[in-house]
Amino acid sequence: MNSPELTSVSPTPAVSRHNLLEPSILPVQRRHRSIGTLGFTWIWIGIAFMIATFQLGATGVAGLPLPQVVAIILLANIVLALLMTLTADIGTEHGLSFAVYLRAPFGVHGTHIPSLFRGLVAAIWFGIQTYLGALALSGIVEYLTGFDNWALWYVIFAVVQIINTALGIKAVEFLSSIAAPAIIAISVWMYLTLDVLAVTKGVNIWTFVGDKQLTIITLFLANVAFWSTLAIDIPNITRYVRTPVNARGFLSRNRHIFLAQLVALPLTQTWIAVIGAASFVAAGDWNPINVIQAQSTGLSLVVLMVLVVLAQWSTNTAANLIPAALTFVNAGAPRVRYPTAVMIAGVIGTLSMPWAILDNLFAFLFSYGSFLSAIGGIMVADYYLIRRRRLNVPQLYELQGQFHYWRGFNPAGLLAWAAASVLAYCSGDWAFVVGFVSGLVIHAMLMKFWIVRRYPQQELTGNGAQWLASSVGHDWRYDASTDRFGLTPSDQA
Repeated sequence: MNSPELTSVSPTPAVSRHNLLEPSILPVQRRHRSIGTLGFTWIWIGIAFMIATFQLGATGVAGLPLPQVVAIILLANIVLALLMTLTADIGTEHGLSFAVYLRAPFGVHGTHIPSLFRGLVAAIWFGIQTYLGALALSGIVEYLTGFDNWALWYVIFAVVQIINTALGIKAVEFLSSIAAPAIIAISVWMYLTLDVLAVTKGVNIWTFVGDKQLTIITLFLANVAFWSTLAIDIPNITRYVRTPVNARGFLSRNRHIFLAQLVALPLTQTWIAVIGAASFVAAGDWNPINVIQAQSTGLSLVVLMVLVVLAQWSTNTAANLIPAALTFVNAGAPRVRYPTAVMIAGVIGTLSMPWAILDNLFAFLFSYGSFLSAIGGIMVADYYLIRRRRLNVPQLYELQGQFHYWRGFNPAGLLAWAAASVLAYCSGDWAFVVGFVSGLVIHAMLMKFWIVRRYPQQELTGNGAQWLASSVGHDWRYDASTDRFGLTPSDQA
């Protein structure tokens, strides 16, 4: 692009935009992207170290040898991480959140159906993580004072996390930079403690095999589905990751995310699963809170419980509260502000009764994984196959613009999601694969042979560079004083 000036690409009157605008869901400009390679890595370590991961490892070792479990979980997370790098580019290229981008494949009103579904899942996960953290806090206080009331600590812990997340991405990154190194160090201690316990019982963690029926493919796909949530809404975080000026190449533009997603995520997830397996073998219980309380005393008990609290906290802020809040902002703009949306997510997560869901974790994973995998396939088809990364971003914020489609709904996205979700849900263990592939194929076909012909998409014709941002050294920018939305060079934004 040659023009350095902010130019309006949207002739619709300003009033049509107001229900789609709120500062927290506007594109993030390059100068506001503060997260580097190490910062994003800390965030991912904090996200991956969650107690539910312990259950995946314990479930695996109950039917397969631990070396196999390690290999399966590592491979599953590498595959998922590769998929996640595709959707991450929506954030690094255009600075967009997940829910706002979904206005392209689903329509300015249609976006609320899949995005709110994702938001509800994230809020429920917040409840699960907060419940587990509250149990750990209650365990610490009970040991020190004899007072036992997990419900009270649930409320306190939830409020602290909500405040931390409402302060913004810098507060989240700061927490992760503190929590992640501590989590790594203490987790090594936890494993060694469990290994000693297993030895005293005459059991070798690495040769133990349970008697439950479990196939390799079931464990593999369960681990893929486990992070299907972040596989689709990772742009919520990557839009804050630094991008070089004029980063035309995919590898260059996304260089700060690779260490975190392709190394930190698979290794951390696998390591935590190993500890969960060790906990199951040594103590007969996957839940480290129960094992720590039963086997530890004094300083070791307190320190290990602090690990549990930090793990849930760092996971909740980045993986659950931020995604949930942004989907609620997208649905309620301009009335629902980001801090309010974070509070709404906390309330919903609590009302979901997470203590009951935790007892049926695998069923929960496969149920929502079916629907979310289809969204992932639709996003990849729309962003890469249909638009080839080019996007008319200003029109995403127009009620009557290009993405209005039919009364604000894109039939292609909604039909593809419905069909792919049904196919996935009926596919058993293969739900994630079937949902992703069928969503991708159906959406691409419907868009190409139906919707694009009926509802022209400006970015599919003319100068392609006009619809790119980071890769050509530009930012999408909204100027509230003039109500103009367009591109401006990154160094002048």
